[in-house]
Amino acid sequence: MAKKSHRAIPLSAGMVLVTMGVVYGDIGTSPMYTLRAIMSGNGGLATMSQDVIIGALSLIIWTMTLITTVKYVLVAMKADNHNEGGIFALYSLVRRCAGWLIIPAMIGGAALLADGILTPAVTVTTAIEGLRSIEFIHGIIGDNQGVVVAITITIICVLFFVQRAGTSNIGRAFGPIMCLWFAFLGIVGLLNIGADLNVLRAFNPIRGITFLFNGNLNQAGIMVLGNVFLCTTGAEALYSDMGHVGKRNIYASWPVVKACLILNYLGQGAWILTKQNDPVLAAMGSEMNPFFEMLPGGMRVFAVLLSTLAAIIASQALITGSFSIVSEAISLDLMPHMKIEYPSENKGQIYIPLVNTILWIGCVGVVLFFRSSERMEAAYGLAITVTMLMTTILLTTFLSHVKHKIALAIPFALFFGAIESFFFFSSLTKFTHGGYVTVLLALAIFLVMLIWHRGTKLEMTQRVNLPVSDYIGQLRELSNYDEVPYLADNLVFLTNDQHPDVLDRDILYSILDKRPKRAKAYWFLNVAVTDEPNTHEFWVNDFGTDFLFKVQLRLGFQVNQRVNEYLYQIVSSMVEQGRLPAQDHRFSIYERTGHVGDFRFCLVRKVPSVSSDLSSIELATIQAKYFIRGICGSPAHWYGLVNASVMYEYVPLFVGQKRQHKLDYIEQPKELPDSEEYDR
Repeated sequence: MAKKSHRAIPLSAGMVLVTMGVVYGDIGTSPMYTLRAIMSGNGGLATMSQDVIIGALSLIIWTMTLITTVKYVLVAMKADNHNEGGIFALYSLVRRCAGWLIIPAMIGGAALLADGILTPAVTVTTAIEGLRSIEFIHGIIGDNQGVVVAITITIICVLFFVQRAGTSNIGRAFGPIMCLWFAFLGIVGLLNIGADLNVLRAFNPIRGITFLFNGNLNQAGIMVLGNVFLCTTGAEALYSDMGHVGKRNIYASWPVVKACLILNYLGQGAWILTKQNDPVLAAMGSEMNPFFEMLPGGMRVFAVLLSTLAAIIASQALITGSFSIVSEAISLDLMPHMKIEYPSENKGQIYIPLVNTILWIGCVGVVLFFRSSERMEAAYGLAITVTMLMTTILLTTFLSHVKHKIALAIPFALFFGAIESFFFFSSLTKFTHGGYVTVLLALAIFLVMLIWHRGTKLEMTQRVNLPVSDYIGQLRELSNYDEVPYLADNLVFLTNDQHPDVLDRDILYSILDKRPKRAKAYWFLNVAVTDEPNTHEFWVNDFGTDFLFKVQLRLGFQVNQRVNEYLYQIVSSMVEQGRLPAQDHRFSIYERTGHVGDFRFCLVRKVPSVSSDLSSIELATIQAKYFIRGICGSPAHWYGLVNASVMYEYVPLFVGQKRQHKLDYIEQPKELPDSEEYDR
């Protein structure tokens, strides 16, 4: 069955507001720390000459332009999979081009999910520590970092708790705040640019290149790019969040957001040029933040409070992006099936409870481990450089093999591959100072995907679909075989196969071979989620019988998947139509039982067979996959079968068969050892 395209989200003022609140939080908070990091890494305020400031601003402007605008907004967003974005959506478009592309897809997805754990912890902690710059709040919090940690964890808990409300509702709440934030950034920057209009020369890219390779100006060398990169860390999340808000709304809002960001950076640069020789500011060292210092004293309370809200909202872009990434990974069979909820009328806006819980636990763990934002920032951005490099590989394949634009693909790969390689190697300096945490998180996520992918491939080597028509005779005989007691009136098997005429061999093996299962009617049920929110449909193939049925239950993405209730309706309908004999019960506590009997749901699980010819690594992979599957929940929970009669059937996984030695029959020996010798 062909997959329908998700409905594109139209351009509207309301969705632009949602976009502001969902997509731009991460990249929108970058002015708070990017120039400060560059200045600190270059030796402090005293080194900020005109050439240094203009060069640094040029690198920032052109990094945002090339990476965020050109690569992601203009190129990557054209590579959508049914209006969904993100590295896995991109991989789904190029997966048939080369088998090895699964590796960069998994590496990039794992790195982005790891950054989704780190970013909320960093941004919220930084914001709470910033409250100390307000005198009366500092009097309450003091220098006790334990108080900061407690407040940070409380905010993170609330943030993850409200995710179940849905992206649209959160976006409407956060949208006005972010609109105010970007207006504030633009106005403050514009008011400060007049202090030195020379900063406008930063639009010349030659100034940035000159600064980067001039050792007299740039004391940090190529490593300065690790700090410059902070201005564009939200670009990958922007692409991942496309399915939540729609590409048209990003196209409409990004130019305004970018203009406000650039104005603020230019304003900070102009202010720094006027204060280069200020001894008081120079004495503050790395604590001197031009973002706050360029503001009049009366505005700082407002600025700190607003930036605190913006930093909290910045976490939202990574969280919603993580939901999209995992959803795409599930559809590609790179991660186990999980319960997905759709809080709004658009299928692209999703909520995954298990992912939300894992991110929440990870964020709290990072806060408790690092405790201060200074230590967390050492790891910030390292994972995203990896994701961007992997995205470049996949985009190059998309341009060359899908769009057949070789002339564009080659320069694209060389240009962005070189830029992002520079960013990656400059960010590696953060590894020993905390970056290893991000790497370990990414490695753990990558191993989960690798195990699931490899385990699935091993399973597929033995998966066989059998035509149901070949087994109707045996199933009819079993249904009427009185020597086998009835297991249920209706025996139901859940199947992933949508073909109306075949069944997975494991299901037939379970019914006929494992332990014969007699029932009045056999049901093979597939649940398909449609792109419409409120679909309630089903089709049935009865194979010309009155006891054997393959059913597809088509439910809208907002419909509660209570399979037992819907199946009862289907059985009632079949009885009324005369396609199924009435299933009356003689005994019941109710006066009328209707014509529908009892149900038994059988969930088939594979287990490695002792006779399987698996290597130790393959066996460990299969066992690890099944362990991961157990953590992610059961179909009994996904399909509302918790209170139903459910049985689990374990069938062997036949992946190759070990060669069995033939036994030879011998006569019983004439002389047997006596009992005492035998006992010894």
